[in-house]
Order: sequence, then C-alpha cells, then structure tokens
Amino acid sequence: MILDILFVILGAALVLFGADKLTDGSVGVARRFSISEMVIGLTIVAFGTSLPEFVVSLLASINGSPAMSVGNIVGSNLFNTLAIVGCTALVGTIAIPHSTIVKDIPFVILASVALFAVACDSLLGGSSSADTIGRGDGLVLLAFFSIFMYSTIKLAMNKVVVPPEQNEGETSDNKAPMPVWKMVVFIIFGLAALIGGGELFVEGASGLARSLGVSDAIIGLTLVAGGTSLPELATSVIAARKGQSGMAIGNVIGSNLFNIFWILGACSLIRPLPVEGITWVDFSVLLASALLFWLFSRTRHRITRGEGFILVACYLVYLGWLIYSI
Repeated sequence: MILDILFVILGAALVLFGADKLTDGSVGVARRFSISEMVIGLTIVAFGTSLPEFVVSLLASINGSPAMSVGNIVGSNLFNTLAIVGCTALVGTIAIPHSTIVKDIPFVILASVALFAVACDSLLGGSSSADTIGRGDGLVLLAFFSIFMYSTIKLAMNKVVVPPEQNEGETSDNKAPMPVWKMVVFIIFGLAALIGGGELFVEGASGLARSLGVSDAIIGLTLVAGGTSLPELATSVIAARKGQSGMAIGNVIGSNLFNIFWILGACSLIRPLPVEGITWVDFSVLLASALLFWLFSRTRHRITRGEGFILVACYLVYLGWLIYSI
C-alpha cells in the first residue's frame, strides 16, 4: 500500500508538471503565431488543464480499469463545478458575462444531459444489458465537441477586433516571444511527464482500490478526479486573485466540455466503456451541479461568496454520501 501511495503522489506531481509545461509551450506557439489571448484561453488553456484527465482516463481504459475512466470524468466535472467554482467565489465574487450565461453554461448542461443519456442505457431504454458508453455514443460526443470548438473559435475570432480587448492585451503582446527551442522542450517534456505520471497515478490508484476493497469507480470519482483537477483549481483561484474572473470561469466551462465531449468520446472509440459502480445518482448530481451553476450565475450576473460556500458544501455532502455508500 505504501508503494501505491508513493505512485499516486509521484504520478500526480508528474501529471501537474507535464500539464503546466505543455500548456506553457502551447501558449508560446499561439503567441508566436499571433493568435488572440481569447482563443488561447478558450481552447489551449482548457485543453492543457484537461490533459491530466485525458491521460489518466485513456490509460485506465487501456489497462483494464474503464470504470475509473468514467468515474474520473464524472468526478472531475463535479469537482470543477462545485469545488473549484465555489473556492474561486470564496476568494472573490465572480462576475459572469451575459453571453456566458446564455451560451456557454447551457452547453455545460447539455454535456451533462448527453452523458446521462449515453451512460444510463438500462434506466432510459429499459435494456437488460449493462450500461456502456459505446463507439456510437463516442461519435455523438465528439460531434458535440466539434460544434463547441467551431462556435468557440468563431466567436473568439470575431472578438479579436474589439478595441478594449486589444488594449488589455497590449502588455502581454509586447513581451518577447518564447524561443522556439524552449517551446519544443516544454511540449516534449510536458507530454512525457503526462504519460509517465498518468501511468504511475493509475497504477497506484488501482492498487489502493484493490487493497482497501474500494471499487475503481469510487476511487475515480474521488482521488483520481481531485488529483487530475488540480490544474483547473490552481488556474482558476490564481486568476480570481488577479481579478480575472472571466478566465477562471472560462477555464472551468472549457474543461468540463473537453472532459465529456472530447475525452469520453475519444476513449470510448478506442474501447467501449462499461459504466460500473457509477449510478444514475452520480450522473443526476452532475446534472444538478450544472443547473445550480447556471442558476447562481443568473443572480445579478455574478456568483457571490455565499453562493460559493453553498457550492463547496454541496460537494462535501456528495463526498460524504460516497463514503457512506461504500
């Protein structure tokens, strides 16, 4: 068990290091090619902070722990929506743009509904077979991901010409671009750390699950989900402390959509994912958290510290229910 714990700690550290360096390298490439900061935030940063979930879920699926793969995504999105948004609001009230309330957060609700639909076959269709996210389901999720990426990039590119955003970005644009060699090193070492760390993390988490008699699904919903969501937590809290609440919320929204549409879509194409140990209750809580996020955002277009406290409390109650149900 001690070796498993060391694997989890070392794996998490490598995953976080790899995600950080790969994101830095990707941002350097984007800036060198004069891609706007909005596009970087909505796509590259969200992609970078979602890479730990992707690597862990992919390796869990390949190594025969598909329940951990699905549990990782469900748990990560719950952690993002309740814990990260809640903790970020506790740091300072989060202002939510009207366009985010109307377009982006409803997309998160759609993603939760889509996951519920493709994962709960027996509940929705009355099938006697086990619940599975199959290759056809994966294609549907990836189709939604393509729509999301198209609309996001198109919207971001249309806003590049807005003078206020250009003025806000002048300071960063005047910085010397990252050297090409540094970009290459960051990207290569970032990928290597992600893959190696993901292997160690999955092996350690699986070992803990077996030694403690806990299912892979529960480990994925809690330990793995929290570990792979640390990049989102750090990014959002730091952004909020710097007064960049838009980046903090955008990071959470983008990561949630990447997790469901891209990661589960891609992983289910490689190998169908049986939904074992994750019940309709977990998917319902995921959908409820997205709805609560949207409702709080509609109150004067901001999420207050009190609402942040409620979100964190909801996450702690959910964790308590998981532990009680073991």
